[in-house]
Amino acid sequence: MGFPAGIVIAGAILMSAAAVLCVSFPSTLVLERAFPADHRVPLSQLRARDRVRHGRMLQTSSGIASFPVEGTFDPFRVGLYYTKLQLGSPPRDYYVQIDTGSDVLWVSCGSCNGCPGTSGLPIELNSFDPRRSSTSQFISCTDKRCSLGVQSSDSGCSTQNNQCSYTFQYGDGSGTSGYYVSDLLHLQTILEGTMTQNSSASIVFGCSTMQTGDLTKSDRAVDGIFGFGQQGMSVISQLASQGVAPNVFSHCLRGDTSGGGILVIGEIVEPNIVYSPLVPSQPHYNLNLQSISVNGQALPVDPTVFATSSNRGTIVDSGTTLAYLAAEAYDPFINAITTTVSQSVRLDTSNGNQCYLVTSSINDIFPQVALNFAGGASMILRPQDYLIQQSFVDGTPRWCIGFQKIQGSGITILGDLVLKDRIFVYDLGGQRIGWANYDCSLSVNVSATSRTGKSEYVNAGQLSDSTSLQNSAHQLIPVLLILLYMLGNFLFL
Repeated sequence: MGFPAGIVIAGAILMSAAAVLCVSFPSTLVLERAFPADHRVPLSQLRARDRVRHGRMLQTSSGIASFPVEGTFDPFRVGLYYTKLQLGSPPRDYYVQIDTGSDVLWVSCGSCNGCPGTSGLPIELNSFDPRRSSTSQFISCTDKRCSLGVQSSDSGCSTQNNQCSYTFQYGDGSGTSGYYVSDLLHLQTILEGTMTQNSSASIVFGCSTMQTGDLTKSDRAVDGIFGFGQQGMSVISQLASQGVAPNVFSHCLRGDTSGGGILVIGEIVEPNIVYSPLVPSQPHYNLNLQSISVNGQALPVDPTVFATSSNRGTIVDSGTTLAYLAAEAYDPFINAITTTVSQSVRLDTSNGNQCYLVTSSINDIFPQVALNFAGGASMILRPQDYLIQQSFVDGTPRWCIGFQKIQGSGITILGDLVLKDRIFVYDLGGQRIGWANYDCSLSVNVSATSRTGKSEYVNAGQLSDSTSLQNSAHQLIPVLLILLYMLGNFLFL
């Protein structure tokens, strides 16, 4: 898996939705967002888990598929984001981490060695049992789908039983291994204006029979990991190749303490999105970072520091909690921020991290930071996008730099610290990533090219405790909604 930090997450509610059949109005979909439990952990542990992740880095379109998002950015609430999905026949629920740094979807399976049976999070763990699903099939070594994993060095073949297997082994000894199966992934989709709650697609995913290291810990255990990478074995690639969903997905991860967000297979449409091309022929979502500016001044860093190579580059990874800078850029970054605020704060350190004791709003003191990418696209970071409030000192808030340094590494990683409170669009067909600052508690429009050549839009926004219809673009009067609902019931009698 790409940069998997330890698996940490919080409670869940499936999204619910309702659809209106109407000639002149777009369909609307209302999701529900759950709130994470308060699980606080030290910053050093989060950094250690991220370090473990970093050793793990190993067009026909149809409907828009939506997934509920749970969890939170807050690193002291064990902040990562996750979703609930349904697999098999009959369908069962599984909680999986949302991870753009890896490709494979895998879940724990029965008779697993080292797989947690319970979680300290308010979720119930499930293990997948192929024998109990009427639609499950084992993937053999001769199956062409097995070769997709072999090409990305994720798969192997057992000569004893002709079974397509995988092993992810990591530097600290943690990892997972198992075998591939195919079964149904159940989706909630919008297809040409009509919501289909019972749609499904056959996909290949991993059945984990062994877990080691961090993955064995029950205090923050989930059922598996949902890899959203761009290789052939990823779910997004499988669905796109079948024409089930567009070859693009988007997320908007809410950064406040409520957490949650939006995750769709489809393109979030927002006028302020800027795009930068993906670096070609890379296994991960690499962008060409060209420079960093603090308070409008470019850091004195050679641009080759950010160039993509086997051990350098800038990667977008929703599975990393914090953010990481190439070693050569880290000290100039810290020095530029410290110089800007030194007259307004008291300097402090905590476990080697540069911190500041701040008596007023950080937005009034700390500078904006600009990450400047190829194609003229800049990502503007607010103070809360690079600072983390870690503790208090004599009643004064201590804010620490959330960007970390990987000793001896030229890798820059944009984790949830940076990704939160932004729309991110991963356009695999166009080989580009787009982003825009956004309040992820608000509604969004999502587009996918339908079989008719038109665009469908779904309101995937304001989440609440009850199912309702929303359409911010068109204010439908209650009487019309009732009439349409009655007409829909009549048509399906």
